[in-house]
Amino acid sequence: MSEERFVDIESKLAHQDQLLNELNDVVTEQQAKLMQLEELCKSLISRVRSMGEAMPAADTGDERPPHY
Repeated sequence: MSEERFVDIESKLAHQDQLLNELNDVVTEQQAKLMQLEELCKSLISRVRSMGEAMPAADTGDERPPHY
C-alpha cells in the first residue's frame, strides 16, 4: 500500500470517529429529554387521577335530558 492510501484511510477513520462522537452526544441528549418527558407524563397522570378522585360522582338518574 502506498503512503497516500494510508493517509486517506486514516483521514476517513478520523472523520468516522468524530461522527460517532457527535451521534453519541445526540443520543445522550435525546435520552435525557425522553426521561424528562416520562417524568412529566407520570406527573400529569397523577394530577389527572387526583382531580378525578376529587370530583364527586355524577348521579344522572333523576336528571332530565337536555332536549326537554
